[in-house]
Formats: sequence, structure tokens, C-alpha cells
Amino acid sequence: MRTGFVSFVGRPNVGKSTLLNAICGRKVSIVSDKPQTTRRQVRGVITRDDAQIIFVDTPGLHKAVTALGRSVNSTALEMTRDVDIVCMVVDATQPVGKGDKWVSEQLSMPSVVVVLNKIDRASPQQIMKQLQTLSAMGAAEYFPISAKTNAGVDVLVNYLASRMPEGEMLYPPTTTSETPEELWIAELVREQLLAMFDDELPYSIATRVTEWEWPRVRCEIVVERESQKGMVIGKNGSILKEVGTKVRSQMPEGAFLELFVVVDKDWQQRPDRVERLGY
Repeated sequence: MRTGFVSFVGRPNVGKSTLLNAICGRKVSIVSDKPQTTRRQVRGVITRDDAQIIFVDTPGLHKAVTALGRSVNSTALEMTRDVDIVCMVVDATQPVGKGDKWVSEQLSMPSVVVVLNKIDRASPQQIMKQLQTLSAMGAAEYFPISAKTNAGVDVLVNYLASRMPEGEMLYPPTTTSETPEELWIAELVREQLLAMFDDELPYSIATRVTEWEWPRVRCEIVVERESQKGMVIGKNGSILKEVGTKVRSQMPEGAFLELFVVVDKDWQQRPDRVERLGY
């Protein structure tokens, strides 16, 4: 039996969370088209006859301008040091840029596996050009894959399993996620809000479960300004109603979800508030 840890790192929106979900065969990390959707470590687990792999999805590495940004960058980089293999995920539809090169400079590339994602949306010429450019980084291996269609994902997982150190399982075979249920529900609420709003508002939103007396769950939605509070509530509470309906559909039957919106002025800029919100 082989058991070990694999982390996914890369710029925002390269598909790390989608890849984690594809490998685990279920939704263990929220997904949106907004950069920096993932703010914490998210762990997914797969167990095979020959191996158990714990995958760690990390926040997208970016140029941080807020206390929140600095915190999530620190979280991502921390998980490159405590795992057996680091996978650097790159978007096949975008030219390799300064952001990708900066990420590679934070890693020990001779031991890194480069994963070229979104090949379903790239031409063969794009894929070849990307691989040629990425080869200059001197990584251990390169895998072109599509997390959306699963193309190449099994090949990647087989390789990672073969590289895991020998060891006993760390989780029961049925475990697929390590995220506590309270945190998962808070993330589901944030995922729905990310889908509804554009521009700056999604980055001003944090969510946390403040009461858990099953089947009653109370979740706070934190915004930075009073004007944002009305936007999140919606006319006659329409936004909160829609969010609640969509989240409850993903919770066990009989769950009762209460949503409240509170203002914590400029929380992204204040390290103490960022920490208090769990980031």
C-alpha cells in the first residue's frame, strides 16, 4: 500500500478545484469563474487497491494587495513544503506568463509535476507550444489533461499513485473529503453568491456558520460596506431566498438554513478580521 499527499498550486482560475473534484468523483471544492474562489486548503481523498492519495487544493497564487490576499498566498505556499508531490497546474488556453513563471520560482521544479489543464479548449498547436515553453522550467514530468472531460486524468493519477511512499491508509476507504460540514455549508453559500455577482463584490464577501443545532444551521454572510448589504439581501430578500434554496438542495433532507448579512468594515484589509474569519 502506498499513501501520501499531493498539492495543486498555480495561478487563479487554472482549474485546480475542478481537477480535485474530477479526481475524487464528487464535489469537494467549490468552483466558480471568479479568481481566488478557493481561500483555504481543501483536501480530497481517493483510495484504490494499491494507494491512498490525499489531494490538497490551494488558493490561486497572485499579486496580493490585501491582508486576505497575503494570507491565502501564504496558505498556498505552505502546502508546497509538507507534501510528497507538488503539481503545478497551468491553463492550456492562456500563454505561459509572468504569473506562471513567478509560481515556478517558488517551487523546487526538478521534483514538480506540471499539469497542463483545459486541453479540451485548446488547439493541438496551442498545447504543443505550451508544453515546449513549460519544458524550460525543468519539471520532473508533464501531463496534458482536461479536468472537465477527464481526458488524461487517469494517467496523471496512476503516475501520482506510483510515486507515493509506502505506508498505511490515513483515512477510512470511504472518505472523500476532510472539510468539516459547517465549513462546507459556508462555502456552498459563498459559491452561490460568487455566481450571482460581478466586479468587486464577490471579493468583499465571507461566509461562516455561527450556529449548528441540526437540522437548524445559521450562516452569516459578511460584507465590507453597508451598501453591499442591500445588494446581497436583494429586493424583498430575493437574493437570500435564491441562495438558500440552492444550498439546501445540496444539504441533507430536512435541513433548515438561516442566512444573515452583517457588515464588518474593510475586513479584507485587516489581518485580525481575516484571521477571525478563518483565512
